[in-house]
Amino acid sequence: MIESPVLAPPDAAVPRGARALRALRANPLLLAGAALVLLIVLAAVLAPLLAPYPGDAGTATHPFAALRPPSAAHPFGTDEVGRDILSRVLYGARVSPLIAVVVLAIACAVGVPLGVAAGFFGGWLDEAIMRVTDVFLAFPPLLLALALAAVLPASLVSVTVAIAASWWPWYARLLRGQAASVAGRPYIEACRALGISRARIVFRHILPNSVTPLLVQVSLDVGGVILTASALSFLGLGAQDPVPDWGLMVAEGQGYFTPDWWLVTFPGLAILLTAFAFNLLGDGLRDMLDPRRSFLP
Repeated sequence: MIESPVLAPPDAAVPRGARALRALRANPLLLAGAALVLLIVLAAVLAPLLAPYPGDAGTATHPFAALRPPSAAHPFGTDEVGRDILSRVLYGARVSPLIAVVVLAIACAVGVPLGVAAGFFGGWLDEAIMRVTDVFLAFPPLLLALALAAVLPASLVSVTVAIAASWWPWYARLLRGQAASVAGRPYIEACRALGISRARIVFRHILPNSVTPLLVQVSLDVGGVILTASALSFLGLGAQDPVPDWGLMVAEGQGYFTPDWWLVTFPGLAILLTAFAFNLLGDGLRDMLDPRRSFLP
């Protein structure tokens, strides 16, 4: 008696968790980015436990320990007032990434509804929203954020508002294109013919089919926002001492760069690593969610 061969189960029969795990294994960029982002998040959450001198993240000063090079007692050295740089870098993981999260949340809260409204309804509303968006897009984001931060009191709140004001047009433009593409599909026309309300169409069909490129763009923009916030802090328009902001730490150590290289090197590496991690994560998400790729069965 000849036994029939055992056939592999179709993709539909494979559990969703197994398919997601298989997709992750096939995407090393996403794995590397997610691992680095997880390390940064853990450093921020566990900063009080990991920092060798938690008090140095605040107003503490140690004049007799100023400008000491990296050693066993101070792995990243000390700054011009004797504060431990490793402790400040760890606590800085609570500042720069948090600014990026808040900025992107505000930008999405403003840009996504405007973009969806412009793409779905079209007509004069589309023209009005897109012309206002074009005005903001006419200025480079860093220049516009710099101009807004210059007229506001120097603080983290001012930096967050200034960057968010220069970032939302990109999401409005992105969602407008996605919403317009989805709104022109036959099943949307069928929903309209059946008398389904516009609100239901937007929340059940337009937004779910536009969220994939939004997630990818947000993950890619985290690094850009961190670099912009660090640049504004470097120019003295953002965080003020003693806030352990990475950009501010680089600005404070630039005068000592030649003899005391560690003052700017380690905060600068923290900025570089964080931007690199989120860029890897964004590239990995883009590859995994791309329908032309075979990561997702």
